Amino acid sequence: MTVLAVIGGTGKEGRGLAYRWAKAGHTVYIGSRTPAKAERMAETIRARLDNPQASVWGMGNREAAQRAEIVVLAVPYSAHRATLEAIREAVQGKILVDVAVPLKPPKVTKAWFPPAGSAALEAQQILGPDVAVVDAFQNIAHAVLWEDAPIEAEVLVAGKGKANRRRVMALVEDAGLRAWDAGPIENTPVVEGLTSVLIYMNKALGARHVGIRVVGGEDA
Repeated sequence: MTVLAVIGGTGKEGRGLAYRWAKAGHTVYIGSRTPAKAERMAETIRARLDNPQASVWGMGNREAAQRAEIVVLAVPYSAHRATLEAIREAVQGKILVDVAVPLKPPKVTKAWFPPAGSAALEAQQILGPDVAVVDAFQNIAHAVLWEDAPIEAEVLVAGKGKANRRRVMALVEDAGLRAWDAGPIENTPVVEGLTSVLIYMNKALGARHVGIRVVGGEDA
């Protein structure tokens, strides 16, 4: 089992990931700028699991990042840079899974890219070469992560180093989804940009959980 920190774990996407990984038996530290809020979310997840001994705990962002082997950043893009700068020293030598998507309200149905090219590339610049930044979960609706039903949509994993991507793919599988290796960190603008396409399709179709599936690779 892996020791994980979910930074932004009190938000909609973060809580869903924390819940699914705690359910799978991982140790999960929920991070928040407000530790008491993180503690309450940990209590909520333990109660939902009907297991007061489940290894899920709430604390401040920096402490959570320090304790973890792999750090998951699940904050809105508006808080992306500030949060990365706050935990930078605590994540050195680790994998950072970046869940952020650089949306630019109100035009969230149009792909927008920061000067670095993607949130992941921006995170890599901020954190430096000793951190392996890997994108995942950009194209999954947060609501389905908090539910217990099987998820049909699949996850593209792109980022620094094949071995790092493989570790993140294993965590995706533990969360109950199928993962695909989408290549190096230079591919992350495409992965993140798909989110705006899916938001547009949700609105156009009157749907809530449009996602992606990869076909043709099952037997490879």
